[in-house]
Amino acid sequence: MEKQNLSSLIWSTADDVLRGMFKPSEYGRIILPFVVLRRLDCVLEPQKDKAFQLHEKYKKKLKDFTQVIQSQLGLPFFNVSKFDLLRIKSDPNNVYKNFNNYIQGYSKNVLDIIENFQIDPLVTKLNKNKKLYLLIDKFTEFDLHPSKIDNHKMGSLYEELLRKFSEISNEESGDHFTPRDIVKLLVSFVFGGDKKNLQGKGKIRSVYDCCCGTGGMLTIGKEWIKENINKDLKVELFGQELNDVTYAICKSDFLMSDENPENIQGPLSSLSEDQFPQRKFDYMITNPPFGVSWKSDEDFVKQEAKDSNGRFSVGTPRTSDGSLLFLQHLINKMEPSGSRIGIVFNGSPLFTGDAGSGESEIRKWIIENDWLECIVSLPDRMFFNTGITTYIWIVTNKKSTERMDKVQLIDGTSFFSQLRKNLGAKGKYIADEQIKQLFEIYWSNKENEFCKIYPNNFFGYTKVTIEQPIIEGDIIKTGKQGNPKPDASKRDSERVPLSESIDEYYDREVRPHIPNSWMDRSKDKIGYEINFTKYFYKFIQPKNLKEISKELRSLDDDIQQLSKEIHDD
Repeated sequence: MEKQNLSSLIWSTADDVLRGMFKPSEYGRIILPFVVLRRLDCVLEPQKDKAFQLHEKYKKKLKDFTQVIQSQLGLPFFNVSKFDLLRIKSDPNNVYKNFNNYIQGYSKNVLDIIENFQIDPLVTKLNKNKKLYLLIDKFTEFDLHPSKIDNHKMGSLYEELLRKFSEISNEESGDHFTPRDIVKLLVSFVFGGDKKNLQGKGKIRSVYDCCCGTGGMLTIGKEWIKENINKDLKVELFGQELNDVTYAICKSDFLMSDENPENIQGPLSSLSEDQFPQRKFDYMITNPPFGVSWKSDEDFVKQEAKDSNGRFSVGTPRTSDGSLLFLQHLINKMEPSGSRIGIVFNGSPLFTGDAGSGESEIRKWIIENDWLECIVSLPDRMFFNTGITTYIWIVTNKKSTERMDKVQLIDGTSFFSQLRKNLGAKGKYIADEQIKQLFEIYWSNKENEFCKIYPNNFFGYTKVTIEQPIIEGDIIKTGKQGNPKPDASKRDSERVPLSESIDEYYDREVRPHIPNSWMDRSKDKIGYEINFTKYFYKFIQPKNLKEISKELRSLDDDIQQLSKEIHDD
């Protein structure tokens, strides 16, 4: 069964039970943990009785029987209760008591996950309304065993359910997961651009996502490396997530797919409660929330910004958008020997903030250190929760020789296919063939209609203050030194590209128009911005008046014909 069909079936089945008792916006808080519980049951079912018997044998002999049971079962988790969801159904009069016994029978690593779902009050309410049995009964109808639903499909199922939950509750589904076509494009650039480092035997490479959601970006990244570069490479995945539900889903998914769930930390903010403070990573891939305030992290971030060795010492963006903070956080985790970062942004980090602002200072720091390798603009309507144009930034401290001191810009806005049916705001996707085409443009590193390559200083400018004197009548007012007094009301500024001489620019662009002006060079500020639209602008010749008149006459004829047909009917 396709994941969308299965997710719709699960949702509608739960709706039959929950309708009238819970708001649709609350459904996700119940459905998602029950999907996880059912998945756990399906994985554990073949050894269910063995786990119970082992527990009975060792519970009085050993203080901690975890390792014994894990080694005997060959699984990193277990449940020692005699119940599972299917068996709870066999005793309808004791559903609530047996359900709690079942939950408490899980190993500690699963209990930690379940606690983050915070289902206790919801289960209590279900029981009081005599609906707990019904819900359990419905969920046992779904076979979620890995032989039927592999980990890839399971991840997609979680994401589809999350999207439904987010749409109904008016939350930002983009905060929880990134469409898989975008993930595939991003990982192809991050890993495909570094194949040599991923080839060979006996190697271990680390991949980190500081906003890992349900973990899809990490698992797809690992899958991409195995399928396209090196199936024998040992890839260790690490992540941190703020949202409690998606953190619980990610951790449970890792638990059931032979990944190390201890490498997933949360639910905590990566900015103010970094759980990997001393770690460096080979690769970092993430999609931080677009345009989201970092007010809750503000005190911590601004305190760390005072530390010259801190993550945010070069500057902080306005509190209404923390996107660039996440990039600073990742840059701090680059291995000195070389790391690669792929991050999804909206347009704001490209140009928000004038010279001297936090945003501009961060761009200046990244570009002047020659870390910005490539930016790809994506088509609009690519995300489930927004139609805006987004961008992938590739940042690295190990550029190849031919890429040094340059930035590659790729216009990917025309590389898309239309979805047959919109998924929220998502109406477009990037097909595998189009991903290959974009990667080829990146890999060839040659200018064409979709690719521009500029030296680093192309994006920089000096903001120069232009002063004019105070004039009373025909007299220019002067100060004690005999210098003209500046008129603050006429103060202006010019942005002079770093590639140009400031004096020559002033003589050419300013002095001819304002002869008595001067530059106050003590106020100079260096700024950086990336004006994507301007670099790829294509002039379209406007229609002449004859063509417009002809089209208007044709439209008028069509209207008259339609009007005649309506009246004749």
